[in-house]
Amino acid sequence: MRHQKDPVGGPDRSLVIRASAAFACFALALVGCGSMMPGAVVGDGAGGTSVSAEGVGPGVTDDAVKVVFVGVDLEGVKDITGFKTANAGDPEKQVEALEAWVNANGGVAGRKLDAVFRMYDAAVDSPAAEEQLCNKVTQDDKAFAVVLTGQFQSNARPCYAQRKTLVLDATLVATDDATYEKLSPYLWSPSYPSYDGFVRAYVSTLKENGFFKGRKRVGVIAADNPINRSTMEKLAVPLLEDAGVKPEIAWVDTTDQGSLFQGNDQGAVTFRSGGIDRVMFLGGARLASIFASVASAQSFSARYAISSFDNPSFFVNNPETVPSDVLKGMVGVGFAAGQDVTDDQLPFPGTEPEKRCIDIYADAGITFSSREAARVALPYCDAAMLLQAGATELTDNLNAAAWGAAVEDLGSAFVPATGFTGTLGPGRHAASGAYRVLSFDRDCRCFVYKGGDVDFPTS
Repeated sequence: MRHQKDPVGGPDRSLVIRASAAFACFALALVGCGSMMPGAVVGDGAGGTSVSAEGVGPGVTDDAVKVVFVGVDLEGVKDITGFKTANAGDPEKQVEALEAWVNANGGVAGRKLDAVFRMYDAAVDSPAAEEQLCNKVTQDDKAFAVVLTGQFQSNARPCYAQRKTLVLDATLVATDDATYEKLSPYLWSPSYPSYDGFVRAYVSTLKENGFFKGRKRVGVIAADNPINRSTMEKLAVPLLEDAGVKPEIAWVDTTDQGSLFQGNDQGAVTFRSGGIDRVMFLGGARLASIFASVASAQSFSARYAISSFDNPSFFVNNPETVPSDVLKGMVGVGFAAGQDVTDDQLPFPGTEPEKRCIDIYADAGITFSSREAARVALPYCDAAMLLQAGATELTDNLNAAAWGAAVEDLGSAFVPATGFTGTLGPGRHAASGAYRVLSFDRDCRCFVYKGGDVDFPTS
Protein backbone atom coordinates (compact mmCIF):
# COMPACT_ATOMS: atom_id res chain seq x y z
CA MET A 1 0.00 0.00 0.00
CA ARG A 2 1.19 3.49 -0.85
CA HIS A 3 0.61 6.69 1.06
CA GLN A 4 0.06 10.04 -0.57
CA LYS A 5 -0.37 13.16 1.54
CA ASP A 6 -2.29 15.99 -0.05
CA PRO A 7 -1.19 19.57 0.59
CA VAL A 8 -4.70 20.58 -0.47
CA GLY A 9 -5.06 24.33 -0.26
CA GLY A 10 -7.01 27.37 -1.29
CA PRO A 11 -8.32 30.64 0.10
CA ASP A 12 -11.70 29.24 1.11
CA ARG A 13 -11.93 27.78 4.61
CA SER A 14 -15.07 25.99 5.70
CA LEU A 15 -16.28 24.39 8.87
CA VAL A 16 -13.33 22.46 10.19
CA ILE A 17 -10.26 22.73 12.35
CA ARG A 18 -10.35 26.35 13.38
CA ALA A 19 -9.74 27.27 16.94
CA SER A 20 -12.16 30.15 16.50
CA ALA A 21 -14.85 27.78 15.23
CA ALA A 22 -14.46 24.60 17.22
CA PHE A 23 -17.97 23.29 16.66
CA ALA A 24 -17.66 23.79 12.93
CA CYS A 25 -14.44 21.80 13.01
CA PHE A 26 -16.17 18.94 14.76
CA ALA A 27 -19.12 18.95 12.41
CA LEU A 28 -17.07 18.10 9.35
CA ALA A 29 -14.32 15.88 10.61
CA LEU A 30 -15.94 13.31 12.93
CA VAL A 31 -16.75 11.44 10.73
CA GLY A 32 -31.99 4.24 -8.63
CA CYS A 33 -31.41 2.25 -11.60
CA GLY A 34 -32.44 -1.16 -12.87
CA SER A 35 -30.41 -4.34 -12.96
CA MET A 36 -27.91 -4.58 -15.78
CA MET A 37 -26.66 -7.55 -17.70
CA PRO A 38 -23.12 -7.75 -19.10
CA GLY A 39 -23.00 -5.85 -22.37
CA ALA A 40 -25.86 -3.52 -21.41
CA VAL A 41 -25.52 0.23 -21.12
CA VAL A 42 -26.84 2.47 -18.39
CA GLY A 43 -27.48 6.17 -18.04
CA ASP A 44 -24.51 8.19 -16.85
CA GLY A 45 -25.37 11.23 -14.77
CA ALA A 46 -21.95 12.65 -15.59
CA GLY A 47 -23.09 14.07 -18.88
CA GLY A 48 -25.84 11.94 -20.33
CA THR A 49 -23.58 9.51 -22.14
CA SER A 50 -23.71 5.73 -21.75
CA VAL A 51 -21.65 3.38 -19.65
CA SER A 52 -20.66 0.05 -21.13
CA ALA A 53 -20.51 -3.07 -19.00
CA GLU A 54 -17.82 -4.52 -21.29
CA GLY A 55 -14.08 -4.26 -20.70
CA VAL A 56 -12.18 -2.88 -17.73
CA GLY A 57 -12.38 0.49 -16.01
CA PRO A 58 -9.65 2.98 -15.14
CA GLY A 59 -7.02 1.73 -12.71
CA VAL A 60 -7.52 -1.90 -13.71
CA THR A 61 -4.70 -3.93 -15.20
CA ASP A 62 -4.28 -7.66 -15.76
CA ASP A 63 -2.67 -7.91 -12.34
CA ALA A 64 -4.01 -5.15 -10.09
CA VAL A 65 -6.88 -2.83 -9.20
CA LYS A 66 -6.01 0.59 -7.83
CA VAL A 67 -8.24 1.96 -5.08
CA VAL A 68 -7.65 5.19 -3.16
CA PHE A 69 -8.73 5.36 0.49
CA VAL A 70 -9.16 8.91 1.81
CA GLY A 71 -8.63 9.75 5.47
CA VAL A 72 -8.94 12.84 7.66
CA ASP A 73 -6.87 13.71 10.72
CA LEU A 74 -9.34 13.14 13.57
CA GLU A 75 -6.68 13.34 16.25
CA GLY A 76 -5.61 16.72 14.93
CA VAL A 77 -9.20 17.86 15.21
CA LYS A 78 -9.39 16.64 18.78
CA ASP A 79 -6.17 18.43 19.72
CA ILE A 80 -7.48 21.76 18.45
CA THR A 81 -11.07 21.58 19.67
CA GLY A 82 -10.49 19.82 22.97
CA PHE A 83 -13.56 17.70 22.29
CA LYS A 84 -13.53 14.21 23.76
CA THR A 85 -13.98 11.31 21.38
CA ALA A 86 -12.57 7.80 21.17
CA ASN A 87 -9.23 7.52 19.38
CA ALA A 88 -9.99 6.16 15.89
CA GLY A 89 -6.48 4.77 15.44
CA ASP A 90 -4.23 4.89 12.40
CA PRO A 91 -6.35 4.86 9.21
CA GLU A 92 -3.37 4.13 7.01
CA LYS A 93 -2.54 1.00 9.01
CA GLN A 94 -6.19 -0.01 8.81
CA VAL A 95 -6.13 0.25 5.03
CA GLU A 96 -2.92 -1.80 4.93
CA ALA A 97 -4.64 -4.53 6.94
CA LEU A 98 -7.60 -4.59 4.55
CA GLU A 99 -5.32 -4.67 1.53
CA ALA A 100 -3.39 -7.63 2.94
CA TRP A 101 -6.56 -9.54 3.80
CA VAL A 102 -8.20 -8.98 0.43
CA ASN A 103 -5.05 -10.06 -1.42
CA ALA A 104 -4.72 -13.16 0.75
CA ASN A 105 -8.35 -14.06 0.03
CA GLY A 106 -8.69 -13.93 -3.72
CA GLY A 107 -8.02 -10.27 -4.39
CA VAL A 108 -10.45 -8.24 -6.51
CA ALA A 109 -11.65 -10.29 -9.48
CA GLY A 110 -8.45 -12.31 -9.16
CA ARG A 111 -6.32 -9.19 -9.23
CA LYS A 112 -4.19 -7.66 -6.50
CA LEU A 113 -5.76 -4.80 -4.57
CA ASP A 114 -3.37 -1.86 -4.96
CA ALA A 115 -4.44 0.46 -2.13
CA VAL A 116 -3.28 4.07 -2.03
CA PHE A 117 -3.89 6.10 1.13
CA ARG A 118 -4.41 9.85 0.90
CA MET A 119 -4.78 12.06 3.97
CA TYR A 120 -7.16 14.92 3.18
CA ASP A 121 -6.50 18.20 4.98
CA ALA A 122 -9.94 19.06 6.33
CA ALA A 123 -8.60 22.41 7.56
CA VAL A 124 -8.94 23.78 4.04
CA ASP A 125 -12.07 21.93 3.01
CA SER A 126 -13.92 23.81 0.25
CA PRO A 127 -15.38 23.06 -3.16
CA ALA A 128 -12.01 23.95 -4.69
CA ALA A 129 -10.15 21.60 -2.34
CA GLU A 130 -12.60 18.78 -3.07
CA GLU A 131 -12.04 19.22 -6.80
CA GLN A 132 -8.29 19.19 -6.26
CA LEU A 133 -8.57 15.89 -4.37
CA CYS A 134 -10.75 14.51 -7.17
CA ASN A 135 -8.11 15.50 -9.70
CA LYS A 136 -5.40 13.71 -7.74
CA VAL A 137 -7.43 10.51 -7.45
CA THR A 138 -8.68 10.42 -11.02
CA GLN A 139 -5.80 11.98 -12.96
CA ASP A 140 -2.67 11.32 -10.90
CA ASP A 141 -3.64 7.99 -9.31
CA LYS A 142 -5.97 6.93 -12.16
CA ALA A 143 -7.91 4.90 -9.62
CA PHE A 144 -10.70 2.43 -10.34
CA ALA A 145 -12.43 3.40 -7.09
CA VAL A 146 -12.15 5.88 -4.24
CA VAL A 147 -13.31 5.37 -0.64
CA LEU A 148 -14.41 8.77 0.64
CA THR A 149 -14.40 9.81 4.30
CA GLY A 150 -15.20 13.35 5.41
CA GLN A 151 -15.95 14.85 1.99
CA PHE A 152 -19.11 16.93 2.45
CA GLN A 153 -19.01 19.45 -0.40
CA SER A 154 -21.77 19.01 -2.99
CA ASN A 155 -19.33 19.00 -5.94
CA ALA A 156 -17.25 16.04 -4.71
CA ARG A 157 -19.27 13.04 -5.83
CA PRO A 158 -20.28 14.40 -9.26
CA CYS A 159 -16.60 15.06 -9.98
CA TYR A 160 -15.71 11.38 -9.59
CA ALA A 161 -18.71 10.25 -11.62
CA GLN A 162 -17.74 12.59 -14.45
CA ARG A 163 -14.30 10.94 -14.42
CA LYS A 164 -15.90 7.46 -14.43
CA THR A 165 -14.41 6.59 -11.05
CA LEU A 166 -16.35 4.32 -8.71
CA VAL A 167 -17.18 5.99 -5.37
CA LEU A 168 -17.55 3.84 -2.25
CA ASP A 169 -18.84 6.51 0.09
CA ALA A 170 -17.83 5.91 3.70
CA THR A 171 -18.87 9.43 4.70
CA LEU A 172 -21.98 9.89 6.83
CA VAL A 173 -23.49 12.31 4.31
CA ALA A 174 -27.08 12.80 3.19
CA THR A 175 -27.44 11.36 -0.32
CA ASP A 176 -30.90 10.83 -1.79
CA ASP A 177 -32.16 8.24 -4.26
CA ALA A 178 -32.25 10.79 -7.09
CA THR A 179 -28.53 11.47 -6.68
CA TYR A 180 -27.66 7.77 -6.63
CA GLU A 181 -29.66 7.39 -9.85
CA LYS A 182 -28.16 10.48 -11.46
CA LEU A 183 -24.59 9.35 -10.70
CA SER A 184 -25.24 5.68 -11.44
CA PRO A 185 -23.38 3.38 -11.72
CA TYR A 186 -20.58 5.21 -9.89
CA LEU A 187 -21.95 6.16 -6.46
CA TRP A 188 -22.56 3.63 -3.64
CA SER A 189 -22.73 3.68 0.16
CA PRO A 190 -21.47 0.40 1.66
CA SER A 191 -22.33 1.48 5.23
CA TYR A 192 -25.21 3.94 5.46
CA PRO A 193 -28.84 4.33 4.31
CA SER A 194 -30.37 6.34 1.52
CA TYR A 195 -31.43 9.78 2.72
CA ASP A 196 -35.01 9.24 1.48
CA GLY A 197 -35.52 6.18 3.66
CA PHE A 198 -33.93 7.96 6.59
CA VAL A 199 -36.26 10.98 6.30
CA ARG A 200 -39.33 8.75 6.20
CA ALA A 201 -38.11 6.79 9.23
CA TYR A 202 -37.12 9.94 11.13
CA VAL A 203 -40.47 11.69 10.77
CA SER A 204 -42.55 8.58 11.50
CA THR A 205 -40.44 7.73 14.56
CA LEU A 206 -40.81 11.22 15.97
CA LYS A 207 -44.57 11.10 15.47
CA GLU A 208 -44.91 7.64 17.02
CA ASN A 209 -42.87 8.72 20.05
CA GLY A 210 -44.96 11.82 20.76
CA PHE A 211 -42.37 14.37 19.69
CA PHE A 212 -44.98 16.49 17.90
CA LYS A 213 -47.77 15.91 20.40
CA GLY A 214 -49.69 19.10 21.18
CA ARG A 215 -47.63 21.14 18.72
CA LYS A 216 -48.70 22.80 15.51
CA ARG A 217 -45.19 23.79 14.42
CA VAL A 218 -41.72 22.28 14.54
CA GLY A 219 -38.38 23.99 13.98
CA VAL A 220 -36.14 22.43 11.34
CA ILE A 221 -32.44 23.27 11.05
CA ALA A 222 -31.72 22.29 7.45
CA ALA A 223 -28.44 22.14 5.55
CA ASP A 224 -28.72 24.38 2.51
CA ASN A 225 -27.53 22.24 -0.38
CA PRO A 226 -29.22 20.98 -3.55
CA ILE A 227 -29.96 17.48 -2.23
CA ASN A 228 -31.51 18.70 0.99
CA ARG A 229 -33.49 21.47 -0.73
CA SER A 230 -35.06 18.91 -3.03
CA THR A 231 -35.67 16.38 -0.26
CA MET A 232 -37.25 18.98 2.01
CA GLU A 233 -39.62 20.18 -0.72
CA LYS A 234 -40.62 16.81 -2.13
CA LEU A 235 -40.50 14.60 0.96
CA ALA A 236 -39.82 16.08 4.40
CA VAL A 237 -42.29 18.97 4.33
CA PRO A 238 -45.22 16.84 3.07
CA LEU A 239 -44.43 14.15 5.66
CA LEU A 240 -44.32 16.68 8.49
CA GLU A 241 -47.58 18.24 7.39
CA ASP A 242 -49.15 14.77 7.26
CA ALA A 243 -47.88 14.30 10.82
CA GLY A 244 -49.84 17.39 11.85
CA VAL A 245 -47.07 19.99 12.15
CA LYS A 246 -45.96 22.85 9.96
CA PRO A 247 -42.17 23.12 9.65
CA GLU A 248 -40.43 26.44 10.34
CA ILE A 249 -37.24 25.95 8.32
CA ALA A 250 -33.94 27.65 9.10
CA TRP A 251 -31.63 27.07 6.14
CA VAL A 252 -27.93 26.85 6.99
CA ASP A 253 -25.12 27.22 4.45
CA THR A 254 -22.55 24.70 5.69
CA THR A 255 -19.83 25.49 3.14
CA ASP A 256 -18.67 28.66 4.89
CA GLN A 257 -17.84 29.16 8.55
CA GLY A 258 -19.54 32.54 8.83
CA SER A 259 -22.77 31.44 7.20
CA LEU A 260 -22.75 28.18 9.18
CA PHE A 261 -22.88 29.98 12.51
CA GLN A 262 -25.07 32.79 11.22
CA GLY A 263 -27.67 30.32 9.96
CA ASN A 264 -27.80 28.41 13.24
CA ASP A 265 -27.89 31.62 15.24
CA GLN A 266 -30.71 33.07 13.16
CA GLY A 267 -32.61 29.81 13.48
CA ALA A 268 -32.46 30.01 17.26
CA VAL A 269 -33.70 33.62 17.19
CA THR A 270 -36.56 32.74 14.84
CA PHE A 271 -37.63 29.70 16.85
CA ARG A 272 -37.48 31.59 20.14
CA SER A 273 -39.55 34.50 18.87
CA GLY A 274 -42.07 32.10 17.34
CA GLY A 275 -42.53 30.09 20.53
CA ILE A 276 -41.25 26.89 18.92
CA ASP A 277 -40.01 24.32 21.42
CA ARG A 278 -39.43 21.27 19.21
CA VAL A 279 -36.39 21.20 16.92
CA MET A 280 -35.15 18.61 14.44
CA PHE A 281 -32.19 18.52 12.06
CA LEU A 282 -32.11 17.52 8.39
CA GLY A 283 -29.32 17.41 5.85
CA GLY A 284 -26.43 15.86 7.74
CA ALA A 285 -23.34 17.93 8.61
CA ARG A 286 -24.05 17.22 12.30
CA LEU A 287 -25.83 20.53 12.72
CA ALA A 288 -27.22 19.54 16.12
CA SER A 289 -23.96 20.05 18.01
CA ILE A 290 -23.46 23.52 16.54
CA PHE A 291 -27.07 24.59 17.06
CA ALA A 292 -27.05 23.42 20.69
CA SER A 293 -24.12 25.73 21.35
CA VAL A 294 -25.40 28.86 19.64
CA ALA A 295 -28.97 28.35 20.84
CA SER A 296 -27.94 28.49 24.49
CA ALA A 297 -26.27 31.83 23.81
CA GLN A 298 -29.63 33.04 22.50
CA SER A 299 -31.40 31.83 25.65
CA PHE A 300 -33.33 29.36 23.53
CA SER A 301 -34.24 25.94 24.85
CA ALA A 302 -36.26 23.17 23.28
CA ARG A 303 -36.70 19.46 23.02
CA TYR A 304 -34.43 18.12 20.29
CA ALA A 305 -34.72 15.24 17.86
CA ILE A 306 -31.59 13.17 17.25
CA SER A 307 -30.15 10.79 14.65
CA SER A 308 -26.87 9.15 13.69
CA PHE A 309 -26.25 12.13 11.39
CA ASP A 310 -25.95 14.26 14.56
CA ASN A 311 -23.27 12.06 16.19
CA PRO A 312 -25.11 11.35 19.46
CA SER A 313 -21.90 10.22 21.17
CA PHE A 314 -20.64 13.81 21.06
CA PHE A 315 -23.40 14.91 23.42
CA VAL A 316 -22.54 12.38 26.10
CA ASN A 317 -18.74 12.57 25.68
CA ASN A 318 -18.60 16.33 26.20
CA PRO A 319 -20.89 17.26 29.11
CA GLU A 320 -18.92 20.42 29.82
CA THR A 321 -19.71 21.68 26.30
CA VAL A 322 -23.33 20.58 26.00
CA PRO A 323 -25.92 22.61 27.99
CA SER A 324 -27.56 20.42 30.61
CA ASP A 325 -31.09 20.79 29.22
CA VAL A 326 -30.19 19.80 25.65
CA LEU A 327 -30.30 16.04 26.20
CA LYS A 328 -33.63 15.93 28.00
CA GLY A 329 -36.20 14.03 25.95
CA MET A 330 -34.01 13.51 22.89
CA VAL A 331 -35.48 10.86 20.59
CA GLY A 332 -35.00 9.83 17.00
CA VAL A 333 -33.35 7.31 14.70
CA GLY A 334 -30.07 5.40 15.04
CA PHE A 335 -28.50 3.32 12.28
CA ALA A 336 -24.76 3.53 13.07
CA ALA A 337 -24.03 2.04 16.46
CA GLY A 338 -20.50 3.47 16.57
CA GLN A 339 -22.00 6.96 16.52
CA ASP A 340 -24.98 6.16 18.73
CA VAL A 341 -24.54 3.97 21.80
CA THR A 342 -21.89 2.70 24.19
CA ASP A 343 -20.70 -0.90 24.20
CA ASP A 344 -22.57 -1.70 27.41
CA GLN A 345 -25.78 -0.92 25.52
CA LEU A 346 -24.82 -3.06 22.51
CA PRO A 347 -21.99 -5.62 22.90
CA PHE A 348 -19.00 -5.10 20.64
CA PRO A 349 -18.37 -6.79 18.30
CA GLY A 350 -21.93 -7.96 17.72
CA THR A 351 -23.01 -8.96 14.23
CA GLU A 352 -21.12 -11.43 12.08
CA PRO A 353 -19.99 -8.74 9.59
CA GLU A 354 -18.71 -6.65 12.47
CA LYS A 355 -16.87 -9.62 13.96
CA ARG A 356 -15.29 -10.42 10.58
CA CYS A 357 -13.96 -6.89 10.19
CA ILE A 358 -12.63 -6.75 13.75
CA ASP A 359 -10.92 -10.11 13.19
CA ILE A 360 -9.27 -8.81 10.01
CA TYR A 361 -7.81 -5.91 11.95
CA ALA A 362 -6.87 -8.10 14.91
CA ASP A 363 -4.88 -10.40 12.63
CA ALA A 364 -2.84 -7.32 11.66
CA GLY A 365 -2.29 -6.40 15.32
CA ILE A 366 -4.92 -3.62 15.31
CA THR A 367 -7.36 -3.48 18.20
CA PHE A 368 -10.05 -1.03 19.25
CA SER A 369 -11.01 0.09 22.74
CA SER A 370 -14.67 0.43 21.73
CA ARG A 371 -17.04 0.44 18.79
CA GLU A 372 -16.76 4.22 18.70
CA ALA A 373 -13.00 3.83 18.25
CA ALA A 374 -13.72 1.69 15.17
CA ARG A 375 -16.04 4.28 13.59
CA VAL A 376 -13.59 4.86 10.72
CA ALA A 377 -12.19 1.33 10.44
CA LEU A 378 -15.59 -0.35 10.06
CA PRO A 379 -16.78 1.78 7.09
CA TYR A 380 -13.36 1.20 5.47
CA CYS A 381 -13.94 -2.52 5.93
CA ASP A 382 -17.47 -2.30 4.51
CA ALA A 383 -16.06 -0.62 1.40
CA ALA A 384 -13.36 -3.27 0.92
CA MET A 385 -15.79 -6.15 1.47
CA LEU A 386 -18.36 -4.75 -0.97
CA LEU A 387 -15.70 -4.04 -3.58
CA GLN A 388 -14.49 -7.62 -3.40
CA ALA A 389 -17.98 -9.16 -3.27
CA GLY A 390 -19.18 -7.29 -6.34
CA ALA A 391 -16.09 -8.19 -8.38
CA THR A 392 -16.11 -11.94 -7.79
CA GLU A 393 -17.25 -12.98 -11.28
CA LEU A 394 -15.82 -10.04 -13.24
CA THR A 395 -12.50 -11.38 -14.48
CA ASP A 396 -12.96 -9.97 -17.99
CA ASN A 397 -15.30 -7.05 -17.33
CA LEU A 398 -14.21 -5.25 -14.18
CA ASN A 399 -15.86 -1.87 -14.71
CA ALA A 400 -18.35 0.27 -12.82
CA ALA A 401 -21.41 -0.86 -14.77
CA ALA A 402 -20.74 -4.60 -14.52
CA TRP A 403 -19.67 -4.25 -10.88
CA GLY A 404 -22.83 -2.30 -10.08
CA ALA A 405 -25.04 -4.96 -11.64
CA ALA A 406 -23.30 -7.65 -9.57
CA VAL A 407 -23.71 -5.61 -6.38
CA GLU A 408 -27.42 -5.12 -7.03
CA ASP A 409 -27.69 -8.90 -7.32
CA LEU A 410 -26.27 -9.24 -3.81
CA GLY A 411 -29.49 -7.79 -2.43
CA SER A 412 -29.84 -8.11 1.32
CA ALA A 413 -27.03 -10.69 1.50
CA PHE A 414 -24.48 -7.92 1.99
CA VAL A 415 -24.83 -6.60 5.55
CA PRO A 416 -22.59 -3.68 6.55
CA ALA A 417 -20.48 -4.04 9.68
CA THR A 418 -21.64 -0.56 10.67
CA GLY A 419 -25.36 -1.39 10.57
CA PHE A 420 -28.02 -3.99 11.25
CA THR A 421 -29.31 -5.40 7.94
CA GLY A 422 -28.60 -5.09 4.23
CA THR A 423 -30.78 -3.51 1.54
CA LEU A 424 -28.95 -3.49 -1.79
CA GLY A 425 -30.88 -4.42 -4.92
CA PRO A 426 -32.18 -2.95 -8.17
CA GLY A 427 -32.18 0.82 -7.80
CA ARG A 428 -30.84 0.64 -4.23
CA HIS A 429 -27.23 1.79 -3.85
CA ALA A 430 -27.10 2.37 -0.06
CA ALA A 431 -26.43 -0.77 1.94
CA SER A 432 -27.90 -0.01 5.38
CA GLY A 433 -31.37 -1.53 5.58
CA ALA A 434 -32.63 -0.94 9.11
CA TYR A 435 -32.65 1.45 12.05
CA ARG A 436 -33.57 1.43 15.70
CA VAL A 437 -35.41 4.00 17.77
CA LEU A 438 -32.80 6.02 19.67
CA SER A 439 -33.43 7.97 22.85
CA PHE A 440 -31.57 9.56 25.72
CA ASP A 441 -31.78 7.76 29.06
CA ARG A 442 -31.38 9.99 32.10
CA ASP A 443 -30.43 7.12 34.44
CA CYS A 444 -27.30 6.09 32.52
CA ARG A 445 -26.85 9.50 30.92
CA CYS A 446 -26.42 7.74 27.63
CA PHE A 447 -28.30 6.97 24.45
CA VAL A 448 -30.12 3.67 24.21
CA TYR A 449 -31.87 1.71 21.49
CA LYS A 450 -35.55 1.02 22.07
CA GLY A 451 -36.84 -2.14 20.42
CA GLY A 452 -35.37 -4.09 17.55
CA ASP A 453 -34.54 -3.48 13.90
CA VAL A 454 -37.04 -1.56 11.79
CA ASP A 455 -36.66 -1.62 8.01
CA PHE A 456 -36.12 1.75 6.35
CA PRO A 457 -39.27 2.48 4.34
CA THR A 458 -38.82 2.69 0.58
CA SER A 459 -41.96 4.68 -0.20
